[in-house]
Amino acid sequence: MEQTISIPTPAAPDFSIYGLVMHSDPVVKGVLVLLLLASVACWAIIIEKTFRLMVLKRQLRWLREAESGQGSPRSTKGLVRAILLAAAEEAKEPHARDESRLELRARLEQAMRGALKTEFQRIEVGLPFLATVGSAAPFVGLFGTVWGIVNSFTSIAQQKDTSLAVVAPGIAEALIATALGLAAAIPAVVAYNQVAVSLGRASAKANASIAEIAKQLSRPQTRPVLQSAAE
Repeated sequence: MEQTISIPTPAAPDFSIYGLVMHSDPVVKGVLVLLLLASVACWAIIIEKTFRLMVLKRQLRWLREAESGQGSPRSTKGLVRAILLAAAEEAKEPHARDESRLELRARLEQAMRGALKTEFQRIEVGLPFLATVGSAAPFVGLFGTVWGIVNSFTSIAQQKDTSLAVVAPGIAEALIATALGLAAAIPAVVAYNQVAVSLGRASAKANASIAEIAKQLSRPQTRPVLQSAAE
């Protein structure tokens, strides 16, 4: 009897995104990992800023209530408490006996604006990272693409085969880096612009409320009411 010998057929190449990534150059893999980590960090910052802006919007509403001395116990938290405490502490500072009401108002307003600036600086933490990723990620992805294409052309020269079946996989591997760079940059840029605009509007509203609160605090008859809201 003749014995037949079966020759195993070579496995078909994996042209999925996962397969292309796993067969890419180590430098390209490093670029992809870096961009993936940057994208995850950006989304974490975006989610955190979304929550912080929601809280800030509610606190601005409470701050407007404090303009008329109607701040409730629930409103004496976070931004509102920091602003009112700054005003209360500044009102306790010794000052000249001949200080006018306008001078007292200016002191209180300056103290509250300083507290507002400090609170906004806490909210702005992470925004520089979004700006950096938004501007640099496309170029990092482009670097990975250029590196991958160079390696692809080198492989073509070594195999001495310019057919599309040889050229396409290497170029596809390289282009994944550009795609991931754009995927990381676009949400970062959009989120940065949105958060920056929202903080600018919130700052304008808060400064308007601070001016009114300072005006109220400079009146002796209304000062104890607003001071009690900060306690």
